[in-house]
Amino acid sequence: MLYRENGQFKTSYRADLAMFPVAQDRWAMLVLALVAFVVVPGVGSDYLFRAVLIPFLVLSLAALGLNVLVGYCGQISLGTGAFMAVGAYAAFNLQARIEGLPLPLVLLGGGLAATACGVLFGLPSLRIRGLYLAVATLAAQFFIDWFTNRVRWVTNDSSSGSVSVGALQLFGISLDAPVQRYLLCLSLVVLFAVLTRNLVRGAIGREWMAMRDMDVAAAVIGIRPVHAKLTAFAVSSFIVGVAGALWGFVHLGAWEPAAFGIDKSFQLLFMIIIGGLGSIAGAFFGAAFIVLLPLLLNHVPHWLGLPLSTATASHLEHMIFGALIVFFLIVEPHGLARLWSTARQKLRLWPFPH
Repeated sequence: MLYRENGQFKTSYRADLAMFPVAQDRWAMLVLALVAFVVVPGVGSDYLFRAVLIPFLVLSLAALGLNVLVGYCGQISLGTGAFMAVGAYAAFNLQARIEGLPLPLVLLGGGLAATACGVLFGLPSLRIRGLYLAVATLAAQFFIDWFTNRVRWVTNDSSSGSVSVGALQLFGISLDAPVQRYLLCLSLVVLFAVLTRNLVRGAIGREWMAMRDMDVAAAVIGIRPVHAKLTAFAVSSFIVGVAGALWGFVHLGAWEPAAFGIDKSFQLLFMIIIGGLGSIAGAFFGAAFIVLLPLLLNHVPHWLGLPLSTATASHLEHMIFGALIVFFLIVEPHGLARLWSTARQKLRLWPFPH
């Protein structure tokens, strides 16, 4: 009964349209923010930041961008890894060729380059949909893979094809410690999550959802398909591009084109399917699942005294991913986010059955 809304009256439209209209949700988010910004940096180890939290945050941001396109606008994309690569390489070239460029502008440049690329490859969505659009975005993945491998200018004439970033600084503060990089990623993820949440609740978000549900009916009532689809590609690609720049600069430090291959695109698609399509929370649930499952498969057998090789754990990881995708598509297409929403609704009425 701790989640009941008794006595919580809304006396204005502003209160009724609040991002968290239930007081318990507001307190829970406040506690979560305090833990993430204050407690975790004080008690977390370098391994926790490098291997768990930073990958989780960056992948959450990328899944959030993909969810805008696939979950809210209904445009299937298999080229998310390519847009991450565009953001990472654009940010790398900005840092390498413009000396002293601030890190926020480097990340912004990576996002804008990914936006231009996303809008370009999103143009076919005006004529095709479904499987054909998925193939078109898959072509973007193959083209970007070829471009980053063959055009040496992209890698700043690196003979090996790999690139490495220089020291990271933000407003004169060196970001060498993992906890500092964690706080940078956390701040950007919170910022983009809030902006995306407000965006999908506004007029443009309703346009995206109308195109997702029935594009012909949406066009009949006055929604412009060109505007709705291309803005979804632009917003999604920008967020994914920033995530790609963070993945390269903050998490990897040095990478080669294979770091943003088609495996990354499918991994992000699995995240939003398992986490929940058309849900902000689904991006975080899916990223947490993808990041934590390999760690659990590596550590739990050793804790239980079971001999399990690394290769076997890797095969189990792929088998579990496939089984869970089939399970969620059949049993709960809206993923973990819907299960969480159902649990919250039951808590609002507990212990009463209705």
